[in-house]
Amino acid sequence: MARQLDEQIAARFPVGQRLRVLDVGTGQGTQALRLARAGHTVTGLESDPEMLRAAREALSTEPEGIRERVRLIEGDGHETGVHFLPGSFDVVLCHGVLMYVQEPDAMLAGLARMLAPGGLLSLLVRNADALAMRPGLAGDWSGALAAFDTDAYTNRLGLSVRADRLSTLTQTLDGIAAPLHAWYGVRVFTDNVPNEVQLPAADELDRLLAAEDKAGRTDPYRQVAALLHLCGVRG
Repeated sequence: MARQLDEQIAARFPVGQRLRVLDVGTGQGTQALRLARAGHTVTGLESDPEMLRAAREALSTEPEGIRERVRLIEGDGHETGVHFLPGSFDVVLCHGVLMYVQEPDAMLAGLARMLAPGGLLSLLVRNADALAMRPGLAGDWSGALAAFDTDAYTNRLGLSVRADRLSTLTQTLDGIAAPLHAWYGVRVFTDNVPNEVQLPAADELDRLLAAEDKAGRTDPYRQVAALLHLCGVRG
């Protein structure tokens, strides 16, 4: 996922350009800090006070030069027009957020307005066209059958959330003047691996990541990935 984003940034912007990045739903700040360490200026928008506290604690341990490049704000993706002027950012990230938004079109339009011309909108969403895969591969046949023809599912936190379809988001991105530029599958082979499982040895991990990366770029594998990474470009 990080590699895909790096490739998109490299393809869209001159080498060495310091980008203005908005990270919507920044969580504990993992992505924001990674981009700040790479030299970019990052604004993190997070509505959960506990997540925001964790992000601020993580930021406090960074060198001063990195801390100066990160701004953390309490708020959500519907409030971008309150906090920022249109065209304020070169990159807008919205990763793992849309599943909690019942009617995402208005929020996505607001995110697109935050982009400067040629700016990159990066979305990470649950794949509604593959919701039967997780229960099916786990042998939960009732769950697999129930997952067809729906965009609702229960996530690992036990919350009822929603998924998105590639075709629908492609139309949405066209309508908000940030048409789809590239898309990838994420977690093609590893969606059923529990979070607490220990990582394999370095050489095995390298092979795993290479297989996931290859599958995430290759049809038909990417079409049944647990998550989709979509990149739109502001016209």
